[in-house]
Amino acid sequence: MFRGYHTIRALYDSGPQKFVDVNGWIQSIRQLKRIAFIDLRDGTSTKSLKIAVPLCDQSLIESVKNLKTGQCVSISQAQWVPTPQREQPFELKVGDALKDIQILGNVTSQYPLQKKSHSLSFLRTLPHLKHRSNYLGSLLRFRSHVENTFIQFFAQNEFTKVTPPLITSSDCEGGGELFKVDGSNDYFGRSAYLTVSAQLHLEALSLALNRCYTLSPSFRAEKSDTNRHLCEFWMLEAEWCFVRDVNELTHFTQNLLKSVIKSCYDNRNELIPQIIPQESDQVSTIIQRWENLLKNDNWPSITYTEAIKILREQHSNVKPFPNYEPQWGLALQSEHEKWLAGEYFQSPVFVTDYPKDCKAFYMKHNDDGQTVACFDLLVPGMGEIVGGSVREDDYIKLVTEMDRRQMNHNGDLDWYAALRQEGSAPHGGFGLGVERLVSYLYGNHNIRDAIPFHRAATGTIEL
Repeated sequence: MFRGYHTIRALYDSGPQKFVDVNGWIQSIRQLKRIAFIDLRDGTSTKSLKIAVPLCDQSLIESVKNLKTGQCVSISQAQWVPTPQREQPFELKVGDALKDIQILGNVTSQYPLQKKSHSLSFLRTLPHLKHRSNYLGSLLRFRSHVENTFIQFFAQNEFTKVTPPLITSSDCEGGGELFKVDGSNDYFGRSAYLTVSAQLHLEALSLALNRCYTLSPSFRAEKSDTNRHLCEFWMLEAEWCFVRDVNELTHFTQNLLKSVIKSCYDNRNELIPQIIPQESDQVSTIIQRWENLLKNDNWPSITYTEAIKILREQHSNVKPFPNYEPQWGLALQSEHEKWLAGEYFQSPVFVTDYPKDCKAFYMKHNDDGQTVACFDLLVPGMGEIVGGSVREDDYIKLVTEMDRRQMNHNGDLDWYAALRQEGSAPHGGFGLGVERLVSYLYGNHNIRDAIPFHRAATGTIEL
């Protein structure tokens, strides 16, 4: 329990107070002849707090002139004054600025975040300061809300939160895009890497706990330099037993995301700032998106084969895709995913049953022998944000597939295959890219803004 001062969020949530102590940063100052107004923020809310400072004599005028945008200040014994006719239902009135306003942290004359609106491209050049902007600060609070809703949903569904390792000796996805730990040959006598996914360890844990999940960082050394790729990002990954059909996975995923969206919608006035940079969706667009996602009982679901048919008709008869011709057997590209979700369905869409060679070795084969029981969830403007599958639980079939792909020559995955020999159970799960989901729901089009300090192939600003 914090004592001694009120946060701005708590003041808006509480009833009237007599006198208030509050700390924060000056967002703007407006000085009139006999009164000055300070807009104060403290990072706990999208809202600022208006502080009225009467200017009764010259000494008070001079003291207010020392206040600057960006300064950290402490305000003591400010009087609560109702203002029902204004947008803010109350303001705080300072009795004696000389005594009641203390500067805790000054700013230089070059402090860059002034009252005017700043573009996201400008804010990205200030990685140490950008989160003080109302928009990016709100984005981090929005992300926190989304993650808290995840935790509540999984607790309600009897999942156990676990903490898989970040340093591993194997490539879960088989793509080879690994960060090798420097000097890792000394890591228990073998090479070690930063994890690309917690899935393999989650499978081991699910066979003990039935249902488990993790919210943890992942690392991929891919060279993609786009607004939807990061080298360090966070994954929500879940794994549970007795899954036999990919539709069970898509149904659970939709319920999870709708729970998050409804919670965001119910708290929309607190989560979404009213001033949105031009590079992002407007408030009305964001709210409308949430409403549409909630009112659609079941998001569309098609097979990969059906998706290729739709894409080829578009490519051949209407407008070709500029970079990649859709072909059965090849992975869907970003332009295909965005078109399917954004233009064709105008909705999130599940694509299931991809060709086995497009996906990872651990996915359960369908009866046709050509496809696997998997899904991707595609959303407008972003493409794929969730991927999952039923896992192969038969030891012989898993080892045969690993041999076909010429995997596990050094035996690093022997433990994983051996799970199928010791009380194996049907199981499955998914991984969700947190930054992609947050960006999609928040209306921001660059996932580098959805993580406090981004790490990407190029354009990375180190701190």
